[in-house]
Amino acid sequence: MRLSKFLTGGLVAAVSAVWGVNAMAADTIKIGDINSYKRLPAHTIPYKKGTELAIDMINNAGGVLGKKLEIVSRDDQGKPGEAVKIAEELFTRDGVVMISGSLFSHIGLALTSYAGQKKRLYLAAEPLADALVWAKGNRYTFRLRPSTYMQAAMLAEAAAKVSKAKKWATIAPNYAYGKDAVGAFKKVLKAIRPDVEFVTEQWPGLFKIDAGAEVQAIEASKPDAIYNVTFGGDLAKFVREGDLRGLFKGRLTLGLLTGEPEYLDPLKGDAPAGWVVTGYPWYAIKDAAHQKFVDAYQKKFNDYPRIGSIVGYNTMLSVAAALKKAGSTDTEKLVDAFEGLNVDTPMGKVHYRKIDHQSTMGAWVGKIAVKDGKGMMVDWAFKDGAKYLPSDAEVMKMRPAK
Repeated sequence: MRLSKFLTGGLVAAVSAVWGVNAMAADTIKIGDINSYKRLPAHTIPYKKGTELAIDMINNAGGVLGKKLEIVSRDDQGKPGEAVKIAEELFTRDGVVMISGSLFSHIGLALTSYAGQKKRLYLAAEPLADALVWAKGNRYTFRLRPSTYMQAAMLAEAAAKVSKAKKWATIAPNYAYGKDAVGAFKKVLKAIRPDVEFVTEQWPGLFKIDAGAEVQAIEASKPDAIYNVTFGGDLAKFVREGDLRGLFKGRLTLGLLTGEPEYLDPLKGDAPAGWVVTGYPWYAIKDAAHQKFVDAYQKKFNDYPRIGSIVGYNTMLSVAAALKKAGSTDTEKLVDAFEGLNVDTPMGKVHYRKIDHQSTMGAWVGKIAVKDGKGMMVDWAFKDGAKYLPSDAEVMKMRPAK
């Protein structure tokens, strides 16, 4: 189904007259947005732009339930306590019907706990910690992005095909996301290849990496291959130091999220050629629905989309679809609507599973190459997220009883 058809089908025309502030507020459905805009703007600002583009298109097509959608955005300063405080203010003071957003896993987990305790709907757009929908999951929390487990499983599948890669080293930030990323990769890879072993695990503090020491420790373990989960400034330091010391030469190296423009583009000509990564090759995707999104994004912002952009866009498409399906802004009805919800997006159909509230949004896997002084993904393929989720039986063991 085309996006235009999705937006127009069943959506009711919004009031077109210009009202005063109070009247206008009454004629909008407010969605709370919480994110670390100042802490990691390279990722969160594209996300915000994606949400704005989707809201414009939804409202221009008539809105939802006879009203326009309105985003109320707040910055959590990268602090879980601040995020929870803001969430409470958004519901009690600003009158939002639900909250969405967040990037860091520890913040996403804090909002998950808040949503469960307060019985308020939270759509986690970007935090990747597996516990968010499994060990810490609850009725009121849903997630859009493919989880750590899903993307790690995609890379493990690629790793298993390289027969000479038997001894592995891992490096990941020492917090929920990093721990999940390493645990999932080890679990899936060893299930496919029982002959592999992990000779060292490095756990630098988030954004506190001592790249020289980490590279030295990995080199000392003499691995055949390396699995990297660092990102942002930590990734840049690790790549620079690793290249300087020849760590990656002759070794298969995998990078979780490394191919996303937010992390790959700042590396420019120093991008780690040959790494196998998950990412977002927006410049090479020829699908018509995706190209329509790219064209609209570039026209509105005079910029190219990042992974955060399409995640933000899909987040608001999901919100609109749930509101339409529920026929109401009532929390319990919205939760029921999200369970089993299907959403047409520029990445294809996304399904929110009833069993664990995880969406089936996929990801791209490919290799990094350096062309014209910048890193790009080549030889990539899109992986359907539904194929990289644990079985229902496994989910039931991990997820708390209702």
